[in-house]
Amino acid sequence: MKNTALTHIHEGLGAKMLPFAGYNMPITYEGINAEHETVRNSVGVFDVSHMGEFLLTGPNALALIQKVTSNDASTLTIGRAQYSCLPNNDGGIVDDLIVYKMKEEQYLLVVNASNIEKDWNWISLHNDLGVEMKNLSDDYSLLAIQGPKAVEAMQSLSSIDLSAIAYYHFEVADFAGIENVIISATGYTGSGGFEIYCKNSEVEQIWNKVFEAGAAFGIKPIGLAARDTLRLEMGFCLYGNDINDTTSPLEAGLGWITKFTKDFTNSESLKKQKEAGVTKKLVAFEMQERAVPRHDYEIVDATGTVIGVVTSGTMSPSMNKGIGLGYVTLDNTAVDSDIFIRIRKNDVPAKVVKLPFYKK
Repeated sequence: MKNTALTHIHEGLGAKMLPFAGYNMPITYEGINAEHETVRNSVGVFDVSHMGEFLLTGPNALALIQKVTSNDASTLTIGRAQYSCLPNNDGGIVDDLIVYKMKEEQYLLVVNASNIEKDWNWISLHNDLGVEMKNLSDDYSLLAIQGPKAVEAMQSLSSIDLSAIAYYHFEVADFAGIENVIISATGYTGSGGFEIYCKNSEVEQIWNKVFEAGAAFGIKPIGLAARDTLRLEMGFCLYGNDINDTTSPLEAGLGWITKFTKDFTNSESLKKQKEAGVTKKLVAFEMQERAVPRHDYEIVDATGTVIGVVTSGTMSPSMNKGIGLGYVTLDNTAVDSDIFIRIRKNDVPAKVVKLPFYKK
């Protein structure tokens, strides 16, 4: 099992550590609900250094990215990032990822920790264009500084105006006394903030200075458990739960990152699926009684007929009610549709709702 460069710090803080995607990761510090509320109301810091980073360089770097990703990376300018996915040949998804345009002819791809080797092999398989590929995953750390007070709390650590970095834009600048840090206005919580990419040798200094600067704002370390409840309240997909090798981006509601203005892996098949229409879709639902939906629970209709399956579910800390995502047959996808979650042989009522669950 791998450690991040900050594992000793998490252990010293008393974090509950568990294996995640081959890494020894902090799951909670003081408790999910308290950590969740810290991010929603002030500012918290996640160590997400288990994520993977690939650097693609050369005159054909964009062509390779266009070939393997569903979104249109040709629209990116230097300093912009884009959410995308890697379609497979069977109508499913290899992984979802973020594409950063670092320079002309240079892109950074950020992938899920559990899929680093799989994604590297997949992109390499399609690299018949002579693109230079570097796997930086073991050399780089990633901190997610998230929450409505993140900009104010961190401004003293950089000479650039953090408030000027728009959503899904980034700067390469000084941060916490380190030069050439990627400061990206991305995140997985829906509460604003930044993701900070730096070398492993630099991250402990950055971590310490972040907590010094944020002390007056009530900054706290946050574990992966709260990251999951935060992302679910926004309806953000989690690979392995809501999307996987067998779910199509169109079924998952990711048509907005599936651009048929170009050819990409399996694009013809996905185009036909769009024209014919999908038979199931990912929907968001709220429980109508006090109950917690869980991954793989069956979704049924009023007659008890199975119409789908829960992919993600939790008791929402912000809303104090059970919420979830799941795939259901097409005639049960309309907002306000009544569905039922089968929990220990009981069919508990739920209602299809519009995302996000959490509205500021």
